[in-house]
Amino acid sequence: MLAAARRILGSEDDARDALQEAFVSAYRGIAGFDAAARLSTWLHRIVVNAALMKPRSRRRRPEESIDDLLPRFDENGDWASGMARPHGPTEGYVISRQTREMVRRCIARLPDAYRVVLVLRDIEDRDTSEVAEQLGVSSNAVKIRLHRARQALRTLLEQERAADASAPRAASAAAPASRRVLQRETAAA
Repeated sequence: MLAAARRILGSEDDARDALQEAFVSAYRGIAGFDAAARLSTWLHRIVVNAALMKPRSRRRRPEESIDDLLPRFDENGDWASGMARPHGPTEGYVISRQTREMVRRCIARLPDAYRVVLVLRDIEDRDTSEVAEQLGVSSNAVKIRLHRARQALRTLLEQERAADASAPRAASAAAPASRRVLQRETAAA
């Protein structure tokens, strides 16, 4: 349950606070629990709701634009040059530990409204109608946010991959210079 709250909130401290609030809510509402239902499902729902309420309880801030992260098309409807093009189904890729960390970092960079929908639909595997009900928005709004979140995530991942790809070149260019300094220091000793 902590993992679910952490994925929604992106912060360990906030996730722990939301989990604590969820357990207090569960304790207060245990009399209303339907014994025919699964306790784990009921508790998970309370944790997700507590995690969703956490950002709402903070000061409202204007929604961040993700327009720069969405793909652009030219007047013919073709991908604009320099934009990320989809490369096939992502389910087929074997994800390494570094890649998982990169994906987590990129998801955390998404604005709250998009990150929450992406986490609930793609990671928590919730139905669109269930996510819409939890967030208090229409199913169409969930679908639009999910699509935009996926597009923005793809762009963020490609930006991060490009940054990672240029880092080894910079490091390898600096390696001979650092080796020479080390050799000088060793020779002087």
